[in-house]
Amino acid sequence: MRFSFYIAKRYLFSQSSNNAINIITIIAATGVVVGAMSLFIVLSGFSGLKDFSLQFSSVYDSDLKVLPETGKIIRISPQQDERLTQITGVDSYSKVIEERIFLTFKGKNYISYIKGVDENFQKVNSIDSTLIVGGWIQNPNEVVVGNEISRILSLGIYDYSDLLEIYVPKPGTGQITDPNQAFNKTKVVVSGIYHVNEELNSKFVFSNIDLAKGLLAYSDEEFSSIEIKLMSETTEQEVISQLESIFDQPLTFKNRIQQNDALYKMLNTENLAVYLIFTLVLIIAIFNIIASIIMIILDKKHNIKTLKYLGSTLRDIRRIFYLQGVFMTVLGGVLGIVLGIIVVFLQLQFDLVMITSTLPYPVKLKLINVLVVLITIIVLGVIASKIAASRVKNSLIS
Repeated sequence: MRFSFYIAKRYLFSQSSNNAINIITIIAATGVVVGAMSLFIVLSGFSGLKDFSLQFSSVYDSDLKVLPETGKIIRISPQQDERLTQITGVDSYSKVIEERIFLTFKGKNYISYIKGVDENFQKVNSIDSTLIVGGWIQNPNEVVVGNEISRILSLGIYDYSDLLEIYVPKPGTGQITDPNQAFNKTKVVVSGIYHVNEELNSKFVFSNIDLAKGLLAYSDEEFSSIEIKLMSETTEQEVISQLESIFDQPLTFKNRIQQNDALYKMLNTENLAVYLIFTLVLIIAIFNIIASIIMIILDKKHNIKTLKYLGSTLRDIRRIFYLQGVFMTVLGGVLGIVLGIIVVFLQLQFDLVMITSTLPYPVKLKLINVLVVLITIIVLGVIASKIAASRVKNSLIS
């Protein structure tokens, strides 16, 4: 093994007398370097995009959300509310009412969702930090709307001359004989406009929880969900087991990832697709190594015969060219990763690539990306080197 290692190392760094073989080897090695660098940069870019996309969920979504398993209502008695305050590991919690609503303002209409929140909501979520105009809810008849809802309905803030109207269908059964009596409605003033992302900007109207209760005809013990902020170093399962002991009705518990499962699945699928595409490019580049090793085998034919006469077996000679191919791919991969790290670092420091004039393309250096690229390079290099080394036959050295 040491003999094969020594010869392979000599072949790796020695030049052939045939310039064409030297050029082919340089091209093959350059392909590996560029392929590894490209794969690392792309994975770092997707890591940055993932964090950039999910930073909005950390602003809006709670650490843990409690929902009814069936229906739309969680019933919380005063005794249960008291026990909620005593749960170990909970920093704060907020009771929420959420339902679809119909908005109308100066002849313009829009379907949205009302989210009635209590006074603890700002302790659980930092949604108030996303306000771009106005302030958070101070009075029962005030609401905060998304930037997109404001644009569609041409809403301003503190416009008491023209109030926003909210309509909600009345609960009940049977036929509607009078459309005017089919809805609960109220008029509100917009106190603030928030901006999180395109989806949320067009979805929610935040209101005082009492306003939402009145519109939906909920009792004082009826809510849509409970949003919980956990203390640091508290596990979700510890809190969930305590919550299950408080409530009799079946409940569903969702952490931040589960609340955004569609977004996580989309980002992970895109990441996998790009990885496979660039791995295919890397396969093409690494298979140039096969051609390069085969050319070297043919060029070293007389040397191979000499090694045979000195007592080397066919297995020893194959191992020489196998190790040479592995060395070439691994060294090329490591160099590509180093260059990729330099490029990503420069992007982080100097914002070389911009999405807009104020927003640099997000990237992130992660150890997992280094390991993924390195393992991919090693696996493909081993396969390619094995194929190339198998071209050494007895007929070649006899």
